[in-house]
Amino acid sequence: MEDWNEPQLVLAVHRASSLTGAAKALDIDHSTAFRRLNALETRLGVRLFERLPGGAYQATPAGERMAAAAERMEDEALAIDRDIAGRDHRLSGRLRVTSSETLAHRKLTSHLATFRRTHPGIVVELVIDNRVLNLSRREADIALRPMRPKEGDLWGRKLADVAWTFYGAVGYLKDRSGAASADDLIHHALIGWEEAAVGIMAADWLNRMVPADAFVYRTNSLVNQFTAAKAGIGLALLPCYLGDEERDLARALPDLVPDLVGELWIVTHADLKRTARVRAFFDIVGDGLAREHNLFDGRGRSHPSARRA
Repeated sequence: MEDWNEPQLVLAVHRASSLTGAAKALDIDHSTAFRRLNALETRLGVRLFERLPGGAYQATPAGERMAAAAERMEDEALAIDRDIAGRDHRLSGRLRVTSSETLAHRKLTSHLATFRRTHPGIVVELVIDNRVLNLSRREADIALRPMRPKEGDLWGRKLADVAWTFYGAVGYLKDRSGAASADDLIHHALIGWEEAAVGIMAADWLNRMVPADAFVYRTNSLVNQFTAAKAGIGLALLPCYLGDEERDLARALPDLVPDLVGELWIVTHADLKRTARVRAFFDIVGDGLAREHNLFDGRGRSHPSARRA
């Protein structure tokens, strides 16, 4: 094939199992994807996908072979891209960073402001996403993750431990005594994750420890849980860096939740670790966050109203 767009389309359809998903991934309209795939199958004289009920596309053996070849081509192109970027010594250009919603809301932006003042030639593109983006495929150049990276081709360092506990509005806790232990939580109105949330450490812990009828409010956003707790709806389980600096909130438990201690990591692909923009971000933003480790691990409450009511 002479046109990279053809194997790229086959790979996108194979990954999405649908033409609609492939078109979205490639940023083309559905009719264009449909026309290109039909033209490719006609030219090759072979069917690459079986069209299933409901709009699903299932690769034929020929489609699977082409998708596998396209993935190898993509991997090689990405490796070349990372290699070239890894030799870039300019403190200018674009830097794509991904972070969780809560970290971006509470702590990250002030450090990004410092970074921008120091390196005005670097344009930061922040992707707020609680998913783990693929750094090998350049979905981001740098990731701030709430976990130790498992991929062997990543490079980075741990910035802090991340502690969690329950918080309530100061007014809510004045009207009610706090919880002496996690067992007392059932006597409070609780804010939690939507019932469909799975694989989220805090949501899984709540589902194990607290009966469903104790929840009076659910949402899929941790920042919205924080906002709901401030509004006095009930108690919310929050990371300490989100709750401790909020003057309208106070800790509702005397202790941290030991089962929910996490980690904050800054990571990049190993091929990019010598890139000047990446090194500068690690030095300014990474080091800045690391200096606040007492806030992340729950030992650095910064104002009196953060004390347990």
